[in-house]
Amino acid sequence: MQPIVVAIDFSNTSIHSIEYAILIANKVKSDIILVWVDKLTPQESLYPDTSNQNRNEAKKRFDEIIGQYREKLAKGLSMDYKLKKGKIYREVDSLARQINAGLIIAGAHGISGYEEYWIGSNAFKIVTYATCPVITVRHDFPIGKTIRRILVPIDSSHETIQKLPVVAKLARLFKSEVHVVGTHSSHLSSIQRLAEKYVQQATSYLFAHEIKCVEDNIVAADITKSVLQYATDVKADLITIMTEQETPANILLGPHAQQLINQSMVPVLSIHPQEHFYLK
Repeated sequence: MQPIVVAIDFSNTSIHSIEYAILIANKVKSDIILVWVDKLTPQESLYPDTSNQNRNEAKKRFDEIIGQYREKLAKGLSMDYKLKKGKIYREVDSLARQINAGLIIAGAHGISGYEEYWIGSNAFKIVTYATCPVITVRHDFPIGKTIRRILVPIDSSHETIQKLPVVAKLARLFKSEVHVVGTHSSHLSSIQRLAEKYVQQATSYLFAHEIKCVEDNIVAADITKSVLQYATDVKADLITIMTEQETPANILLGPHAQQLINQSMVPVLSIHPQEHFYLK
């Protein structure tokens, strides 16, 4: 299967994300590639070059980490690392493209500003720039042995159902219960009907793939807050969203995606819409 890339800066947040990557990798049968980026700074020309020292220290840390976590991988799977230099989000995506990764996992420190390392502050840039799906994980999310419930917010945008194939794959592997939740803040019946239409398409798709599904609806002024509360209420282990906004009706996209990623205690799976997409 396609490998999983994990962005690492050696903070507790990024190390915690390795645990989540192992959970996923063992189910999808994927190797894990850890990546550290020696970021470029404007001050580089003013101070002595310490890049070799930094890279040697990174190699030492990676050897320790891999020694600690390799035994948690399923038989036949591997964990390795790559060292890069440049813009963090660009280099993480570049590596993912190069090795045809199926997923990127990055730690997110949330709005509290916990551990001001580069992964936490660049998590949303990675989400925005990466071409493959990205899961952001908070340092304090308790990682269990499975993904029991997946929350799938559905809005009135035509891109909203594009996350379903990825959701279905994870749900089959983990035997997850999927909560399909129609979301809208508008009281316009036309907007509500669009969201309801996509909810029906989503549930039909999941039932056809023999995935346990729960259908619900949220109407609220602050959709992000309501979705996060819903995730807490049903004890969701993963929230899935699309990442781009084209119209004001796409309430969970664009800046709302950033709010959700920053505020969610639950891991968030972000997926970019495709130009040509058909739900099969």
